[in-house]
Amino acid sequence: MRSAWLPAEGPVVCVGETMAALTPAAPQPLETVENLRLSVAGAESNVAMYLADLGVPVSWISSLGADPFGRRVRAVLAAAGVDVGAVRHDPRRRTGLLVKEPGPDGTRVHYYRAGSAASAMGPDVLDDPRVAAASLVHLTGVTAALSPSCRALVERALATPPDARPYAISFDVNHRPALWPDGTAATVLRELADRADLAFVGLDEAQGLWGADLEPADVRRLLPRPRLLVVKDGGRAVTVFGAERTWTVPALPVDVVEPVGAGDAFAAGFLAGLSRDGDVERALRLGHITAASALAVTGDHGPLPDRARIEHLIAHAWTRPARTGPPS
Repeated sequence: MRSAWLPAEGPVVCVGETMAALTPAAPQPLETVENLRLSVAGAESNVAMYLADLGVPVSWISSLGADPFGRRVRAVLAAAGVDVGAVRHDPRRRTGLLVKEPGPDGTRVHYYRAGSAASAMGPDVLDDPRVAAASLVHLTGVTAALSPSCRALVERALATPPDARPYAISFDVNHRPALWPDGTAATVLRELADRADLAFVGLDEAQGLWGADLEPADVRRLLPRPRLLVVKDGGRAVTVFGAERTWTVPALPVDVVEPVGAGDAFAAGFLAGLSRDGDVERALRLGHITAASALAVTGDHGPLPDRARIEHLIAHAWTRPARTGPPS
């Protein structure tokens, strides 16, 4: 695949941890619920599965425990059409686990990932030949927070200047406060995001990290270097800042079941759209459509409309698409 925003043809590679996930079968407190559903959850693998759904060749690179949860995670990703040939199984460490706790104020997530197999990943992960053959490598701030070796992995990926990279790098800030107990998140995540070719950040994330009064244009001033900066304003709109142009496309109205995973779905849709022809506005629309599928389910990965329906929505769901900046 090739577009104006990607320096080479090739698949996408997503790198990061995926956990087994337990969710109450009924919206009840964990103390009283009798049945839990088992699924998988991970920011980078969510992106990978949605890319596969959208027909983009994609590999997921990670480390899992040599345990039933690890085998389940690998099988789910493989069944979704994601290449898992580079996934390692660590016999000394376990697969990470998360448990969702629904409540009247939203869903809380409890993580059990300290010392997991993925937390032991390091920069050598990038030596896999799949990375060298990629058009784009997708990373998130979650990986940078897991351990010093994982942070070194992300830093090595971003150390090469953009003009010298054989592939583009996208970086989703994906701030998880529970993973940053030492208060370093704001500085580290800003530095990492500003070295990516494409960066994603929620406006609420940016406000929590860098200033409560920030507007999208302020975020661009904080992150001036990405060729494309994607600022997501909840269920309202997404704005993309390029070097000489800005695009804003409102979100579709959606009955939200659970917001977890919607940001990853949006990133996958946007990247898939961008890879096709480089049309940023169409990519934004596809991102919104993909996000809507995640918002409509309790898991992280929901079913997409068929291809014909997606094309119809891209063409007709936005009667007056918002666009700012000079014409191309």
